Amino acid sequence: MSIHIFGIRHHGPGCARSLCHALHNLKPDILLVEGPPDGDGMLPLVAHPQMQPPVALLVYRPDQPQQAVYYPFAIFSPEWQGIDYALTQGIPVRFMDLPLVHQLAEGERRDVPVERLGDGGAEEQEIQVDPLGYLARIAGYSDGERWWEQLVEHRQENTDVFEAILEAMTALRQEIPARDDPKEAQREAYMRKLIRAAQKEGFQRIAVVCGAWHAPALVDMPAAKADNALLKGLAKTKVAATWIPWTYGRLAFKSGYGAGIESPGWYGHLWDCYQDGGVDSTLSQGGFCTNVTINRDKRVPKPAPTQLIINNQQSAIAIRWLIKVARLLRQQDLDASSALMIETVRLAESLAALRDRSLPGLLELNEATQTVLCFGSDVPMGLIQDQLIVGERLGEVPDDTPMVPLQRDLQQQQKRLRLRANPTEKQYELDLRKTNDLARSHLLHRLDLLGIPWGIRQSTRGKGTFKEGWRLQWHPEFAVKLIEAGIWGNTIDTAATAYARNQAQQAQALPNLTQLVETVLLANLPDALPEVMHRLQTEATLNRDVAQLMEALPPLAQVLRYGNVRQTDTRMITSVVNGLVTRICLGLPLACASLDDEAARHIDQRIQQMNYAISLLNNPEYKQSWQKVLRQLADQANLHGLLAGRSCRLLLDAGVFNGNDTSRRLEFALSHASEPPQAAAWIEGFLQGSGLLLVHDSTLWQIIDDWVTQLPGETFTGILPLLRRTFASFSTAERRQIGERVKGGTSVETTGIKEEEIDCDRANAVLPIVAQLLGVK
Repeated sequence: MSIHIFGIRHHGPGCARSLCHALHNLKPDILLVEGPPDGDGMLPLVAHPQMQPPVALLVYRPDQPQQAVYYPFAIFSPEWQGIDYALTQGIPVRFMDLPLVHQLAEGERRDVPVERLGDGGAEEQEIQVDPLGYLARIAGYSDGERWWEQLVEHRQENTDVFEAILEAMTALRQEIPARDDPKEAQREAYMRKLIRAAQKEGFQRIAVVCGAWHAPALVDMPAAKADNALLKGLAKTKVAATWIPWTYGRLAFKSGYGAGIESPGWYGHLWDCYQDGGVDSTLSQGGFCTNVTINRDKRVPKPAPTQLIINNQQSAIAIRWLIKVARLLRQQDLDASSALMIETVRLAESLAALRDRSLPGLLELNEATQTVLCFGSDVPMGLIQDQLIVGERLGEVPDDTPMVPLQRDLQQQQKRLRLRANPTEKQYELDLRKTNDLARSHLLHRLDLLGIPWGIRQSTRGKGTFKEGWRLQWHPEFAVKLIEAGIWGNTIDTAATAYARNQAQQAQALPNLTQLVETVLLANLPDALPEVMHRLQTEATLNRDVAQLMEALPPLAQVLRYGNVRQTDTRMITSVVNGLVTRICLGLPLACASLDDEAARHIDQRIQQMNYAISLLNNPEYKQSWQKVLRQLADQANLHGLLAGRSCRLLLDAGVFNGNDTSRRLEFALSHASEPPQAAAWIEGFLQGSGLLLVHDSTLWQIIDDWVTQLPGETFTGILPLLRRTFASFSTAERRQIGERVKGGTSVETTGIKEEEIDCDRANAVLPIVAQLLGVK
């Protein structure tokens, strides 16, 4: 009976290749892999033809789906290759980590088992956190990834690497004291427990695949009694497991993944090259490859056949990678000619030779690529980093994978509507007049209501009400959100309906209810609408806050304006809008009395929103009532200047006030009877957001100019911040025109230039040149 411990690094193609070679030589009769035993029932799906990594084993608590743990696997993960080998050979394979029925009972949520800090010194903590990084630093490498890649990932099939890893980890663990971490001790105790169980079952050749750090703890096993004591009395809970698609981006360090790697796309490339053999397929992809083979000079003695194969394979890895780089750059209309490719390969090989490396690694390839193909620029390298080095490959799981009904319903709708879950951003412009696009819109709005923001609304070009823009990007964690949303129903429609009803009962503010009404109509949830509308009518009747009533109207105006395009019935909303408009028009003058600056600014925003909603509704009765209220505000005594100026401006834009009406009110607002702060606030409300009115209306310009020039110095200094805030809202071009007009001291009329404003001397000086250009005397 023998036990063989294979200490690996998670997601390493070199480890995976060496492990496959070792397992074929060993021919074990059972395989134990570091992972949650709760997922043993999911292991047979690894060999399913539809299973396409990267994928993740998701283990969660059905009663609290947010308590979940992900165990990601890529095609180049050693654990994945080990499981695939066992299933192919028909030998038992089991996970052997501490079950999550115990770990999740404590309410933990982790992506993967993560090493924890001890209480030792800085060096000991560095070893505990990143033992590979510590060894790399000693060896003179910048980080553990580079060291591991050079010594392990680029090696040919060689099982001696596992002996070296075990020796290194044993030395590290002997140099530092034992960790004061009960969880880690329990994990290793449970691993040893399952190894003993396999021995008792009579297995003769037991293969164990675990993280390199745990390998020494599984070689020298203490008495079973000590391990049983560590595992005694652990809490338990009920868990469920399933497979979900994963992405390369989620395997990277930058995603926050504890066992992440820097370059999953590059590691996937290495694995593919080793699996394909590299040489023949590379030569067929680009004719230039034969120009950069090793040993070009015929005077060099012919190498041995084995050495030639190795050199060709090593060159093929770099060449095939640069082919991918060239394709990506050409897609972006960047130069990536064959000549540049050849120079890039040569430079990468030269860098590797200078650094005494057997073949160019990612570092050498990146340096050569940036120097030759990117001409030293960082911008194309950023694209290469995102699209190739990290990559966004999305895995697939079989249809037989256990799913909650909500997940399966979404999967069916994605296929029916031809909306593929893609990890990269994709823009969609939906035409709501088309049945399929309208159904897509309904699905995206329903998911957004359930807290699954697969799609983000985007603005669209043009003014057509039938267009809707979306930016879609699928994230793996949406699988957990779907499980959480499963409590509301078994289909997206029923779940969104039940959730909307619940939100209607829980909503306390009227604006929240109107937003909910808009969402329900956009999502086409007719079964939820009556209850939501009843709740809205009740709240609107009882609510006396005019500001909240004004905030609640715009969403309903959007619904009434665009409802017919979506083929939704909006008749029941009309009565609510009638009541809101009436109550706002009656209560707004009183609500605007005696306001301080902050309150006036808040009401000013609501007035602008209300004015937009009224124009959107395009109802003559609404417009007449609203303009009557604005006229009342414009003439209301002791009204805050900001609101009075805003009312006057809106009436001017609507054509209710003409130039004389506006000038008269402006003169009154800026008269000596008005306090300077009140006058400055009036100007802010009147002019904020558009300086064109001031530029082209000479009468208003003159009134404001006279008012400013008559202000005493101390008063002008006091109101200057208010004036600057007003003029800061103008565009740069508007401010420049105003400045030029102040500098010139002349008036510009919208109807043309007056004859007396023409400088005849300057005009006569230009006439000879104009005559010459026109060819006349």
